[in-house]
Amino acid sequence: MNQFEFANKAEGIAREAGALLKSFYEKGVTPEYKGDVDLVTEADKSSEKLIRQRLQETFPGHGIYGEEGTRDALDSEYRWYVDPLDGTTNFAHGFPAFAVVLGLEHRPAGLKQDEDGVLIAGVIYDPLRNEMFLTERGKGAWLNGKQIHASKTKTLQESLTSTGFPSHKRHLNPNAYFYYQITLRSHGVRRAGSAALDLAYVASGRLDGFWEFNLNPWDTSAGVLLVTEAGGTVSHFDGGKFTLDSREVLATNGLIKDEMVHIFSEMFAGRELDPIPTPQEFAARRAAEGR
Repeated sequence: MNQFEFANKAEGIAREAGALLKSFYEKGVTPEYKGDVDLVTEADKSSEKLIRQRLQETFPGHGIYGEEGTRDALDSEYRWYVDPLDGTTNFAHGFPAFAVVLGLEHRPAGLKQDEDGVLIAGVIYDPLRNEMFLTERGKGAWLNGKQIHASKTKTLQESLTSTGFPSHKRHLNPNAYFYYQITLRSHGVRRAGSAALDLAYVASGRLDGFWEFNLNPWDTSAGVLLVTEAGGTVSHFDGGKFTLDSREVLATNGLIKDEMVHIFSEMFAGRELDPIPTPQEFAARRAAEGR
């Protein structure tokens, strides 16, 4: 893995932060709230502090954009997007699905502030499973030293997908309808609570697709590059080009993308496809099926 210019060093930082998170996880933490319902813990803050220090030591002059407030040198040619603990709600409840995320963007001179640069490296580290997902542009996607690839599943009907939901005002979020429709048309939809791990699992073929509303660059930067380097696709729900400021992400193995885009377009157009049955209708269906 010595061919990586940035990812190998970022891997070491992620492992150190992951060890810190694991120590907090094992002893338990008391969550705080940022806003009405979004959780943050001492572990989030300590992890970001550690990552910031290590990035400054390892890559002096690089910018850092962290979930917990770090905003360093954002006009630099290189910018790291940092989620020190993706899956905070899981972590705070003792649910074993969370990760450290570092994604690197190259922003050459002359780039406007609202323009994307090029994602060039990323790491996603799951400290409980000791799984290190790692990538650099043009060099493939890797898991613990072995190259990974998106799945070859050809249809949504045969697929396993995933999604996520916001921490608050879920009743205003349309994703419950998307969840229902995709569940009807696939092998199932998982909701693990870590967008970074969902993207890593699409890259490794464990999932065939993933979609979510209202994510941030620290959630997506590393995973987007992992998926594309693994042979998958990442886009808006309408199939358009994904950008780091996108409030929606659709990641697939590439083979089920068009089918998912079509279903999303039908739903956005108000065609509900299959209405949700009433309890009485559901009971009648089960009785007719002999269950």
